[in-house]
Amino acid sequence: MLILSDLNNRRMSRIFLALMGLFLLSGIQAQNSYNIIPQPKQLVAMPGSFTLKRNNAVTVGSELFQPVAELLVNQLNRASGFALTVKKGTSGTGIVFTENPKLKPEGYRLNVTAKKVEIQASTGQGAFYGLQTLLQLMPPQLSGTEATALAVSIPNCVIDDEPRFGYRGMMLDVGRYFFPVEDVKRFIDLMAVYKLNTFHWHLTEDQGWRIEIKKYPLLTQVSSVRKETMLGHYRDKKYDGKSYGGFYTQDQVKDIVAYASSKYINVIPEIEMPGHSQAVLSAYPQFGCNPDKIYQVATRWGVSEDVLAPREETFTFLQDVLTEVMALFPGQYIHIGGDECPKTQWRESRFCQDLIKKLGLKDEDELQSYFIRRIDKFVTSKGKKLLGWDEILEGGLSPNAMVMSWRGVKGGVEAAKQKHDVVMSPNSFFYLDYYQGDSKTEPLAIGGNLPLSKSYSFEPDLPELTAEETKYVVGIQANVWTEYISNIKYAEYMTYPRALALSEIAWSPKAPKDFPAFKKRVEKHMPYMDALKINYSKVFLKQ
Repeated sequence: MLILSDLNNRRMSRIFLALMGLFLLSGIQAQNSYNIIPQPKQLVAMPGSFTLKRNNAVTVGSELFQPVAELLVNQLNRASGFALTVKKGTSGTGIVFTENPKLKPEGYRLNVTAKKVEIQASTGQGAFYGLQTLLQLMPPQLSGTEATALAVSIPNCVIDDEPRFGYRGMMLDVGRYFFPVEDVKRFIDLMAVYKLNTFHWHLTEDQGWRIEIKKYPLLTQVSSVRKETMLGHYRDKKYDGKSYGGFYTQDQVKDIVAYASSKYINVIPEIEMPGHSQAVLSAYPQFGCNPDKIYQVATRWGVSEDVLAPREETFTFLQDVLTEVMALFPGQYIHIGGDECPKTQWRESRFCQDLIKKLGLKDEDELQSYFIRRIDKFVTSKGKKLLGWDEILEGGLSPNAMVMSWRGVKGGVEAAKQKHDVVMSPNSFFYLDYYQGDSKTEPLAIGGNLPLSKSYSFEPDLPELTAEETKYVVGIQANVWTEYISNIKYAEYMTYPRALALSEIAWSPKAPKDFPAFKKRVEKHMPYMDALKINYSKVFLKQ
């Protein structure tokens, strides 16, 4: 009997271990099969599912969640033909939003059982991110714009989630090509789906000024229009001979900022200086080094030699412009560019050379630092914080200025060591105007080679930084420069799915890179992007 009992015990132990193995394996497989992008911090799969019924309600336990609940109801009713409503309360059998003050501002807890779906959060923003995850657990057609009669089934699970970085950004350049209001909103919509929270709006360039400034009407009357646009690649030097322009009124800017806010996205405007300013000089030549020169809005891509002169009247102009801009954007940061400023005209300018001597500066590089410090001081005096490309590091900054590192990570490392907040945006990983496949078969792009695997491989936790210095890396950003991207569909093709890599790096916990697994999840996620009608590239499937 003892032998038989021992055999039974061993057999039961093996069965128990096998069941435990299957349970753990199913949990691992669930993480992969749920195809949530960005991947949550923690997901525990459970057996069974919740089925949404026509008579279910969406219940909110706090006014914080009312806007998010209405977004959900509107989407489900439009896509499913249901007539769901939002009601107030702390319990329910449908989808319930409840307040959990222990959760971080952007964190959420999603608990799906056969009886109900519960999203816990401490803020509306956390609830919004919980909603984005919930939508990805539903049949993908329910995130589309066309009505479907599908049953709404959601797999049971418990998800505890919060972002790795507080700054998760995308930049859209509207200086080269103007994107209408509805297209900008579309860009913002897709950012929100993937839990990105900062829209960097590149509003001014050599090739066009795109924001209304009431004190300087020529900026929209003259600087917003170029006489023609380049055709083909930069080296081809061909033009279409057609006038091109566009700008946003201040009311349109307010509308876009409010729309982004409804998706919990902060908008950072960029007003370029002292370089990338040829469009400004076409209307106001007195702010250049040669006031008698006849300037035109640039028609060629690339970097213009025409830059702003560091005169007092130039600073007055820029302060006036920034004052109007700051009134339109409630966020903390104002981006002033500061990159790629040629110094030829400053070297040839008697005024600039005299100013260098007067201020005791070494050269034109230090004159640019003087320029940036003047603007930094003004922005700071208005209660805002200055943000610029990594060139602004040269010459010193106020302690609260933030640096965006684009020339690799070197500028970001230096900024962090100087205790400046840093957004990593290295061109070799996150310049989305680069080719993502063979240039012979892909749409025209600026050059370079940036496949999805390269974007996904970036790791912001750099070995050059100590643990203390790493704290100054506040996030990452991808940039859509538009010399060769003339419309929103083209922009989406260049942005997706590479933006999914950005999203996952910025949101999900640090983990060893497993591109084959990520690629597989993106492939399984394609029906969801199809439902959203994203014009994404499929070239990654061949890589």
